[in-house]
Amino acid sequence: MVRSVNRKARHSRVRKKISGTTNRPRLNVYRSGKHIYAQLIDDINGSTLVSASTLDKELELSSTKNKEAAKAVGQLIAKRALEKDIEEIVFDRSGYIYHGRIKELAEGARESGLKF
Repeated sequence: MVRSVNRKARHSRVRKKISGTTNRPRLNVYRSGKHIYAQLIDDINGSTLVSASTLDKELELSSTKNKEAAKAVGQLIAKRALEKDIEEIVFDRSGYIYHGRIKELAEGARESGLKF
């Protein structure tokens, strides 16, 4: 429980400084034990523009809780964002350390054409 409380405190500190706009939305990441979720959020209008997760059927993953799955989610969200003409984003790691699955998701999105 302490770990999640500390993560939420780190996330609130970061959220004071970053915000997503319509031109440059915020890429929010949530990591659970089994899955990873990503959303592009426009904070001005309070709406989610694009989302992707390991639960999406089009990914057809053998395992949902590894780095390869996270990279696939990053590539999928980048593909969906580029379809909506979104090229530049602000990365919000949600208080997680930039390592492992979070890093792979970000690298997958970068490789597929998103600019951070």
